[in-house]
Amino acid sequence: MKNKLVTLLFVLTWIPLLGQKGTVKISGMVFNSQEKEFFLKPVITTGSEENKIITITPDAKGNFSVLLNYDKPDYYQFQVGQRSIFLVVKDTTSLKIYADGKQMERFCNILGSDESKAMFDFLIESDKWKLKIDSSTRVIQADKSKEKEINEYMQKQYASFKNELQIFIGANQNSPSLIAALSVMDKQNELEAYERIIVQLQQAFGQSELVKQYVNDFYTFKKKSEEGKPLAEGKTAPDFEELLAKPIKGKKTMKLSDLKGKVVLIDFWASWCGPCRRENPNVVKTYAKYEKDGFTILSVSLDNDKTKWMDAIEKDALVWPFHVSDLGGWNSKVARMYEVSSVPFTLLLDREGKIIKANLRGPALEAELAKIFGH
Repeated sequence: MKNKLVTLLFVLTWIPLLGQKGTVKISGMVFNSQEKEFFLKPVITTGSEENKIITITPDAKGNFSVLLNYDKPDYYQFQVGQRSIFLVVKDTTSLKIYADGKQMERFCNILGSDESKAMFDFLIESDKWKLKIDSSTRVIQADKSKEKEINEYMQKQYASFKNELQIFIGANQNSPSLIAALSVMDKQNELEAYERIIVQLQQAFGQSELVKQYVNDFYTFKKKSEEGKPLAEGKTAPDFEELLAKPIKGKKTMKLSDLKGKVVLIDFWASWCGPCRRENPNVVKTYAKYEKDGFTILSVSLDNDKTKWMDAIEKDALVWPFHVSDLGGWNSKVARMYEVSSVPFTLLLDREGKIIKANLRGPALEAELAKIFGH
């Protein structure tokens, strides 16, 4: 567990919140230890804090007590020899630690900070999971014939651990302790879930230097990862020309670029898609509210039956004129171009045809349009 929270450090601009100074008394007992000194320091130090390490001298039984004057809430590291635990220091006046000096990462009771205790307990579970990974890897390396058996076992263990992770996240919403979850999450493959925690940490504990670094690194990573994606926010949506459901002024096809100058929602859907049909009333209301402001919808259908497609447009009262499809179903050229893997799927474009956001529906779409049009 040592230095576990110091992984994934970050570097972008940040607007700091106002500091909240305070004093906390940290006391307790570390038994089963021969160390003559304990240490307390911020997990991340900057500027004048670089030498802000408090040395604590315990008595012969391991009892100790120290007053920590802090400039702002943050994460602190309590270290005994080569072992350490992490504390959330914020609006508390007293925090107590009772620990086994030789197994402090496993046997430690933290009183006075539920957030520190929750973080400690989850890091124990994450350690157990990582030990299982290491152990299974060694077994497979020693005996390849056991690979299938071990992999099947580990899939079940992974499902169990993911459940524990979700329980921890659910029980600690908007808590500084959530930073422990990031140590076992893969931001590349769990981008949305990772970002949800980043946002909560930023709102709940944004003064922390460690949180600042996590936030900044994440958004740097996200920006770089999206640069190579054709549908990244801020990029121009790929143009296409497709067959109209009903000709407009004699035109049987239309291009996306024909709608330049309007705020456009590209809505991928199909008559056979239940979630799409249930969402259609919300889309209709949104169109009615903002059409006069220069908002429109380009519906791209993944149908392969023109009659069913046209019937669905009429039954759901999709009154905007821009409905296109090549009737290729999942083989739709436009769907492949836009990497659509499920419907409904939407992209909101600005007046220049650049992507604002993807997959906005219901209240989220309404909120974004309200921001754009000011009502």
